[in-house]
Amino acid sequence: MNVLDVMRIGPVIPVIVIEDLAHAVPLAKALVAGGVRVLEVTLRSPVALEAIRAIAREAPDAIVGAGTLTRPEDFANALAAGARFGVSPGLTPSLIDAARQTGLPLLPGVMTPSDVIAARLAGFQQLKLFPAQQAGGIGMLRALAGPFPAVMFCPTGGVSADNAPDFLALSNVACVGGSWLAPKAAMEMGDWNAVTELAKQASRLTPRGANPA
Repeated sequence: MNVLDVMRIGPVIPVIVIEDLAHAVPLAKALVAGGVRVLEVTLRSPVALEAIRAIAREAPDAIVGAGTLTRPEDFANALAAGARFGVSPGLTPSLIDAARQTGLPLLPGVMTPSDVIAARLAGFQQLKLFPAQQAGGIGMLRALAGPFPAVMFCPTGGVSADNAPDFLALSNVACVGGSWLAPKAAMEMGDWNAVTELAKQASRLTPRGANPA
């Protein structure tokens, strides 16, 4: 499975921060029950790698990846935990080397046209625009479509249930990343039904760029 395959599975990739390891598997199962199978568990908490390991082991219908990869060692750690893809907020030569050495499919973050050029030169055609809203949002994505017609994006950062349809209407957007599918309050309350309902709503969205002619 490559990055484009992952991006095309569903319109929204939830960006998940797990502080309590006990939440990992119920959250994953709730999202899958709502039709959201691709999950990005960010390495922003001490239990993140254990959460990835638990989801990979106990929620086999989920396709779990590791987000916030910022150091070369993150790649090997994520792969060992069972991550099937990685997401980074940016891209550096050391991260490129780590992705190549581990073979972990990577969705790298970019913010400017120069970032896109550097990523393409490194062999990446599927990119995460981050932070999407601060980088120019929909206007920036429309502008990037001209010089980079073959690049597909997953905008993340400031994407919400309200504006996700507008991003997904763009021809160069295969999916979006957002944290609204895993609200902290619902996790703390164990309200997995609420998470499933959010996932159902998200899975009904249709990305224009998911299956280009």
